[in-house]
Amino acid sequence: MDFDETYNINTKFKLFYMKNRALLFACVGILVCNGLIAKEYHVAKSGSDTNPGTVEAPFLTISKAAMVLNAGDTVTVHSGTYREWVSPRNSGLNRTSRIVYRAAPGEDVWIKGSEEIKGWVRQRNSTVWKVVVPNSVFGDFNPFAEKLWGDWLDKNPVTYHLGEVFLNGKSFYEVDSLSKVRNPQEFPDSKNKAQSLYQWYAEVGDTETVIWANFHKYNPNKELVEINARPACFFPKEQGVNYITVQGFKMSQAAVQWAPPTGVQKGLLGPNWSKGWIIEGNEISNAKCSGISLGKDFASGNNLWTLEQSIVGFNREIESVIKAWRMGWNKENIGSHVVRNNVIFDCEQTGICGHMGAIFSVIENNHIYDIHTKRQFTGAEIGCIKLHAPIDVVVKDNWLDNGYRGIWLDWQCIGTRITGNLFTNNDFYDIMIEVTHGPCLIDNNILLSANSVNNLSQGTAWVHNLIGGVVTVRPIPIRYTPYHEPHSTDIIGLTSILCGDERLYNNILTVVPGSQSEHKLDGFSPYDSHPEYKEGIYQEMNRTSRGSVQSKDFTLAMYTGANLYYDGVKPYAHEPYNIVSNHALAPTIEQRGDEVVLKLNFDNNISQLQSQIIDTEKMGVTFFSNGYFENPDGTPITLNTDYLGVSRGDVPKAGPFENVVSGVQEIVVWRGHHKP
Repeated sequence: MDFDETYNINTKFKLFYMKNRALLFACVGILVCNGLIAKEYHVAKSGSDTNPGTVEAPFLTISKAAMVLNAGDTVTVHSGTYREWVSPRNSGLNRTSRIVYRAAPGEDVWIKGSEEIKGWVRQRNSTVWKVVVPNSVFGDFNPFAEKLWGDWLDKNPVTYHLGEVFLNGKSFYEVDSLSKVRNPQEFPDSKNKAQSLYQWYAEVGDTETVIWANFHKYNPNKELVEINARPACFFPKEQGVNYITVQGFKMSQAAVQWAPPTGVQKGLLGPNWSKGWIIEGNEISNAKCSGISLGKDFASGNNLWTLEQSIVGFNREIESVIKAWRMGWNKENIGSHVVRNNVIFDCEQTGICGHMGAIFSVIENNHIYDIHTKRQFTGAEIGCIKLHAPIDVVVKDNWLDNGYRGIWLDWQCIGTRITGNLFTNNDFYDIMIEVTHGPCLIDNNILLSANSVNNLSQGTAWVHNLIGGVVTVRPIPIRYTPYHEPHSTDIIGLTSILCGDERLYNNILTVVPGSQSEHKLDGFSPYDSHPEYKEGIYQEMNRTSRGSVQSKDFTLAMYTGANLYYDGVKPYAHEPYNIVSNHALAPTIEQRGDEVVLKLNFDNNISQLQSQIIDTEKMGVTFFSNGYFENPDGTPITLNTDYLGVSRGDVPKAGPFENVVSGVQEIVVWRGHHKP
């Protein structure tokens, strides 16, 4: 190619560039926004926030990275403890062009809401130590000055605060006087009474906070002592920060406020009323209240019951739902989160909570345990998982252990599915489902606490579960709650809670060894006042006149069959076909290394029951909400696999396991922090 040809080509390119540079810049912008030109930033304890954030010259703080990340970008955080509140600023673009915050693979990365405190002074040769903390440590948020408060929080003679003192990762107990710190008494409701003797008291002044704590045999200046200082570890300060992935961190010790369904719901970690987050592979611990919040916004109402002392919380909750709906609470704007493979423990309200903000989400393969074990305060919103309005939410393959409750589903469980979960050692029910109209499907679960089910609802299908504890059924006809269009937040109406309209198919009911409940043999008999469904007869009217008929005048029918009752547990009286055996199934859980093993002692009845595969068609439609039991995308469900994913035969076994026979069976139901 000679000089003239080269000159002509360069000249033509320059002319093309001059004419089309706006278009070229636009194309580059589109590529960047779609993550096709993505950057990876790095954060390390050796870095500086004046660095460019490369692997050779990393940032020092995650918060600095949060300021520069755009759709498609990733920040990799390297080992160390980061004492900061990470508030993502920018959104990802969509599900495939996200912003990813991740711990470097194989490295131990902590985000803490606390500060390490030295300079403790021993008081008069006692085990009580004192420290003076400048209020500048806290900035504009001092947890020791912030009261624990909100709707649905029970009144307590002691005013508790959000502050916490931690010794080697274990939290102390707040008391309301220095004399109590000097002469500690056990907290009678605590599940760790020895730990409850580690107590603290604080006084907050204009410039400093004074803390006294009883460290017993420990010297706090030689141990790791921390006090919480921030209201969250990873939580956007603004709403609507969408499509964020949070992966592989350890987060702990945030001063999280009480999270009621009628107030703004904050968590140690959470998306703050947004869409499309993935929260995976994290360890979450020591939230004052909730570990992960998928919860409610501020604008739809914030603790007005408590603040105004007028309309009660039930009415305020209806208001919140309607306000949120009017302001854009729908699938296009909110929810569709994935929360998976996390370990959550030592949180005093919930492991995961969320009113309305969890719609269309999946919560799977999480190990949540030791929730609400200190028990200094109580309220109506406590459990390993507590969800309100979980429309089309799937909760599957989790282990919920040693919680105040396992999972509590409240209001508007439309299209909700609870499947393949393990429940053990929960105090007040493994599953509580309250004031909802369905369709809600609960299948292939293992419920082995002394109290298994508290049902204050209607329109739920219970299929292929192993239920070892008491089943309680309680109608509440004076409470009217919303129901929705299928797979939508659009409200159709409100109606009362009668119970019934339930599907009870292919379950095993038994008695957990050692149960002392007087109701341990009641089984499904609490449903006896409800008739069995007959073709076209969905309910019975409880009055002779049709004048001014209200929903409370109905008794809703049941759909049942092929349940297997061991230990002489009572069946539903009108069930067309079942087997009742006095044989002791004797379900027990054993921890063997990193495996959790379930032992069951079956008799021949496990192979004698003439059951059938249960599917959407068999379960029918719910009475009030007129909804089908189907997948979130509207496709039919067929329950043809068991707890372990084994395919079921044409005549499936009752309960959550297909490959069981007569005799003692040992089944690994959990391994490490995951379902096998």
